Amino acid sequence: MNNVMLRYLLSNFLKSFFVVVLIIFCFGVILNLFEEIEFFKNMDVTVFKPLVLTTLFVPSLVLKLLPFIIFVSSMWFMMKIRNNNDLLILKIYGFSNIKIFLILAFTSFMLGCIVLTVVSPITSSMVKYYEITKSQHARDIDHLVSFNKNGLWIKEPINNGDRIISADNIKGTELKNAIIFEFNNDYELERKIFSKNTNISAKTWILRDVIVFKLNEGIFEKKMHNTLNIESIYDFEKITSLFSNSDTISFLDLIINYNNLLNNGYSKQFLDQSYHTMLSLPFFLFLMTALAAILTMYTSKKSENFKLIILGLIMSVLIYYLKDLSVALGKTDRIPLILSVWAPVLALSFFTFIGVLQINEK
Repeated sequence: MNNVMLRYLLSNFLKSFFVVVLIIFCFGVILNLFEEIEFFKNMDVTVFKPLVLTTLFVPSLVLKLLPFIIFVSSMWFMMKIRNNNDLLILKIYGFSNIKIFLILAFTSFMLGCIVLTVVSPITSSMVKYYEITKSQHARDIDHLVSFNKNGLWIKEPINNGDRIISADNIKGTELKNAIIFEFNNDYELERKIFSKNTNISAKTWILRDVIVFKLNEGIFEKKMHNTLNIESIYDFEKITSLFSNSDTISFLDLIINYNNLLNNGYSKQFLDQSYHTMLSLPFFLFLMTALAAILTMYTSKKSENFKLIILGLIMSVLIYYLKDLSVALGKTDRIPLILSVWAPVLALSFFTFIGVLQINEK
């Protein structure tokens, strides 16, 4: 009989979870579809292009909302079994509050592990394809930064024209083997610059070992410089913030290709934050399920349902706000970066530990 009850708990809990995931996915598709249609409205593409890109993008959005999803689905399931007296039947067959909590919380933890190892590589590949496809249709954008296997590519507006920059990679705050093309408004090449090392720590770029080909009366004149300064709308911080998209990197990428990502120009701070954020996901899901259990098992009155829902939503918003605040403090070096990622988990662990002790007495 215990096995039957266990299967009942797990199957219905997972059913509630996947229903909430489906609802969030549908809302995400509807909202993002309008954005994609707006992006492609003046382009010659089929009607399926926005829909395909939306389908590729929304799963990564669902993963970001996973702690909130697990919290809502846990509350929904526990309120349901409490209201129809299934919780009382479970207790009759030896399932205490603490046992039910542990079963559901560890299920959430395992879901988090599956997401990291199986789902995350799939969604990161989908987001990569999404970004590549969007960039191919972004010719009318005044400025664009792209980082791929061919190196770094930058497009930016300048006086009376555009500048296109390519480089093999970024080492620290320097571009290696940069080539800079400057075009006028008629897309005619006016100047071509080769630089072995380009310091981009500030918006005044310092080029070293420079060869310049400049158009003069229809002929390109060659000049060599030890150093040359050019003004840009970009610096190292702005460039790395634009191409450092954690959605395109899976947990397995961070484990297997950490050094390669570092060599390709991703900052160590960004990679460490992404790694620990992903690593904390199963623990966060465990604790969000624990929080839902504390709220729903603390009282058996059906009249308290509405109050519990409102309280749960408020707590979810506060947790997300404090989580973002903690990470922001870590990025600005107010507290250690790793601590900023794990601090919300530690704080929530302390709170749920006290709450679980109380529901165990019910």
